[in-house]
Amino acid sequence: MYRLGIGSESYNPQVLYFFKAEHKGKLKTRYHCHDFIELSIVIKGNILYKINDNFCNIKKGQILVFNPGVYHCEETEDNAYVEEFHLGITGIKIEDFPKDFIPIKGMGSIVKMEKNYEAFYKVCEEMYEEQKKNQCGYDLMLKSMAMQLLVLTLRETSTVLDDKEKEDIKLSFESSEKQNIVDTISTYMEQNYNKDISLEKISKNMYLSPVYISKIFKEETGASPINHLIKIRLAKAKELLEEGELSVKAVAKEVGYDDAYHFSKIFKKYYGNPPSKI
Repeated sequence: MYRLGIGSESYNPQVLYFFKAEHKGKLKTRYHCHDFIELSIVIKGNILYKINDNFCNIKKGQILVFNPGVYHCEETEDNAYVEEFHLGITGIKIEDFPKDFIPIKGMGSIVKMEKNYEAFYKVCEEMYEEQKKNQCGYDLMLKSMAMQLLVLTLRETSTVLDDKEKEDIKLSFESSEKQNIVDTISTYMEQNYNKDISLEKISKNMYLSPVYISKIFKEETGASPINHLIKIRLAKAKELLEEGELSVKAVAKEVGYDDAYHFSKIFKKYYGNPPSKI
């Protein structure tokens, strides 16, 4: 058996945000993921979550653990009323697992709080009150309470795994996280190649850092996100040029290049011939 290594030297969370959300009536949030951990707890009502393309009805007493790269959004009906707490944290390192990752058996995101719900909810309320008071040292108080929430969550999910479970969780997380990020970026580029796209815009839309996106994308595809975008644009430009209906300048504009000279230079470097020879 393998017991999770949780030590004070590596257990130093930074609270990125904490807030109570109230949803009245119909709601649909944007499908997104983070490069940090988010904990969400429903304290009133029911809400439908889409998590990595699976729909789950979440109710009071259930905790959602969104590890980095886990895509999610939420939906409610017209007459719904829901209250939730959301906590974003980073700076967690459990022995033998990736940074900012909470291992859960089965690689799910839903934790049913059976043993520790009352304690978990009480800490959430205390955090909420502490944040509202905004007194001296409140950030340290929030940090200490966030540590309590994480420990309660780990106790509920069981800190004991066999070696195979540990390895399966690690591999599944690493693979699905990377593939989700790459697929999302690639699809976005395919659909918006003719627009002004930058790594900064992509990172902002995905709630991920530019460095993290570049690293994952290069590992999975062998190319940087920007080089991948150039490849998409040039392939589309070649199609348009072969149709012969548009000028080089018009084609450049059509695929996202305002400067026809710059476009021609890149095109020749990639295909060996200038666009005028296609």
